[in-house]
Amino acid sequence: MIRRSVVFGLAAAWAFPAAAQDVRPAAGDREWGHFVSQLTACAEAEHVVGFGAALVRRGRVVARHHHGLADRDLGRPATDSTIYHYGSITKTLTAVAIMQLRDRGLLTLDDPVTRWVPELRRVHNPFGSMDAITIRMLLSHSAGFQDPTWPYRGGEPWEPFEPTEWSQLVAMMPYQRIWFEPGSRFGYSNPAFIYLARVIEALSGDPWEAYVQKNLFAPLGVTRSYFGVTPGWLAAHRSNGYSVRFDEQGSPRMVANGRDFHPGITIPNGGWNAPLDDLATWLAFLSGGIPHAVILARSSLEEMWRPAVARTADTAEGLSFVIHAGTPLLVSHTGDQGGYHAEIALNPSAGVAVAFVFNTSYADDNHPRAPACRDLSTRVRAVLGATP
Repeated sequence: MIRRSVVFGLAAAWAFPAAAQDVRPAAGDREWGHFVSQLTACAEAEHVVGFGAALVRRGRVVARHHHGLADRDLGRPATDSTIYHYGSITKTLTAVAIMQLRDRGLLTLDDPVTRWVPELRRVHNPFGSMDAITIRMLLSHSAGFQDPTWPYRGGEPWEPFEPTEWSQLVAMMPYQRIWFEPGSRFGYSNPAFIYLARVIEALSGDPWEAYVQKNLFAPLGVTRSYFGVTPGWLAAHRSNGYSVRFDEQGSPRMVANGRDFHPGITIPNGGWNAPLDDLATWLAFLSGGIPHAVILARSSLEEMWRPAVARTADTAEGLSFVIHAGTPLLVSHTGDQGGYHAEIALNPSAGVAVAFVFNTSYADDNHPRAPACRDLSTRVRAVLGATP
C-alpha cells in the first residue's frame, strides 16, 4: 500500500555506542535544529514511541538525533544502535541492483520482464500481451500491476502478513489483471519489485538477499543490515513496531506489533532492517559522498532521477525514486510496514541527505495528520539547501 509521506505529503563499525548521543550539526546546518524540533513535536502529537533521524553531508553523518523508546515494554531507549525496519525504502536496493546488471550488459530496461519471469504470462492483460511490459515499467510503477501483494485487507487474525513462497504468487496470477495500459500512468505496486527480484536472481544466480549483501552492502562496509528474522547477535538492539488505533470516541490505543516479523517473499519490496547509520551510509552513496563507481556510475543514478511518469501535480516517479518539482533536484522515498514509518530525501547536487524513522504509525491511513506534521516539508527543504 502506498501511504502518505509525513514530510513530502505523498512521499560501519562492529562496536555499538553505549548511549544515545546526538551528533551536533556543523556551522551552516542550523536548519537541522529547527527540523528536529518540529519532527519531535510531530512525533509526540502522533503518539510515536521512538524515532531516529540523521543528516548526511558529503558522505558523513554530521548530525544525529534520537527520541523516545525503542521498546516501551522493556523501557529501552532509542539509540545509535537501535535497529528499525525501513519498508519500501528497500525498493531502492532492488532498483540499484537492476541498474548494476544493466550496466554490466546483462539486460536493458526495455526488455520484457517475461523473458526472466515467464509465469507473468498467466496474468490477464486486457490491453495486450504481457510481453509488452518492460523492466523500466516495473521500476517506474507504471506497469499496471496491483498495489498489495495479497488481496486481504480485512484485518482478520487468520489473514497472512505476506506470502512466503513464490509458488503462492504464481498460483494467484491467473486471477489477477493489469489495471491500466502499461506505461500510461503511475500506479504503485509492491509485487512489481518481487518480479524485479526474480530477474536479479535469474541473471546473477544468487538469491536476492545474497546479491544485495555481496554487491551493495559489502562494498559499502555495511555489517548490521539484514533481511527477515533478526540474527541473535543483533536481537537486543531491535526496536519494537507499534500501531496507533483509534476507538469510536477518537481516543488513541497503542498496539505493539512485535520485535520481529518476516515479510516472506516480499522482502525485495520491503524487508530491510538496520540501525540508522546503515541507512545513512546508503544515503552517503546516493548523495555522492561515497564514490559511485564502487556501486553504480553517477550517470546511472542520475538516470534513475529523471521523471518517468507523473505522480501528483508536483512530483514524478523516476526509476524507483520520487522526483520533486523545482530547483535544485530533490529525490525521496518512503517506507511503511509493521508499524514503522521511514523517509529519506536527498539533494544530490549539494551532496546532502536526510533520513528519519518512526517505530510507530497510524493503523488508519485516513486519520487526519497532526498539525505539527504539516510543515515538515518546508523544514526538510531548508535542511537540504532548497528554497522552502
